[in-house]
Amino acid sequence: MTCRPRCPARWATALNIAVNARDAMEGGGRLTIRAEEVAAERAFIALSLTDTGAGMDEETIARATEPFFTTKGPGLGTGLGLSMVEGLVEQLGGRLELDSAPGKGTTVRLLLPIAQGAIAPARDTTRQREPEVPGFASRRVLAVDDDALVLMGTEGMLEDLGLEVTVASSATEALALLAKTEFDLLLTDQAMPGMTGTELAERVRADHPDLPIILNTGYAEDPQAPLPQVDYRLGKPFTEAQLATAIESVLPAR
Repeated sequence: MTCRPRCPARWATALNIAVNARDAMEGGGRLTIRAEEVAAERAFIALSLTDTGAGMDEETIARATEPFFTTKGPGLGTGLGLSMVEGLVEQLGGRLELDSAPGKGTTVRLLLPIAQGAIAPARDTTRQREPEVPGFASRRVLAVDDDALVLMGTEGMLEDLGLEVTVASSATEALALLAKTEFDLLLTDQAMPGMTGTELAERVRADHPDLPIILNTGYAEDPQAPLPQVDYRLGKPFTEAQLATAIESVLPAR
C-alpha cells in the first residue's frame, strides 16, 4: 500500500471513513463529500461524508468509536478504524460527530480547526520535509498489520514523524521484505492470521538480533505477560505522540 506524495494521518482519516461508507452500502449507493467553513467556539472546516447505507441505531452510534467495537463479520474489520480517526482528529484540536438512523444512511462529520495567523508559504514538495521528532529522518521502518485501514493510519503517523515507511499486510510478507531490505525498526501488530506478531518477532530475532521491535497489542490482551522477543509493547489504538515515545525508547538516536 502506498500513498504518494506523502500521506499524513490526517488525510488517511477521510479515506478510512470513505471505505467504511462503501462497506455500509451493500449493492451500491451514493457517497457525498462536502467541505464548508463553520463557526462554533472557533473557526472550523467541516468535512462531511454522507452515505446511503444501512445506517446505525442509537446503541451502535454510542459505541461506534470504542476501540475494537465493530459491526462487521469476523476477519472484515478490527473496530479500530473509527476509533483511530477520532483520536487523530482530537489531536488536531477538532472533533468527530456522527448522525445516523437505521435505513437512512450515515453522516460522519470532521470538525478541523482553521489555523490562526498568517498562512505559511507552500512547501517545495520535491524536498523531503523536516521530521517533527529529531533523529527520525531517513530511518527505515517496516510496519506490519493485516487491517488495511489501521495500517494506512499507522503509515501516515510514521511519515508525519519523518520516518521512511514500508508496509506489509502479513507476517509472511514482512519476512520476505526483511530478507532483502535492511530496516532500522520493525513495528508489528499482534493479532494477525497465519502468524502473530510475537511469532513474527521470534522469527526475526533469529536473523536480525539487533533490530528493534515494537509490538502493537490490543487492550484485551494481558498487559503483564512477558514478551522477551520484543523491545516495546504499544497499546492499540495509539496516538502519534504515544507512537513517537515508543520509537524514541527503542531506536538509538543519531
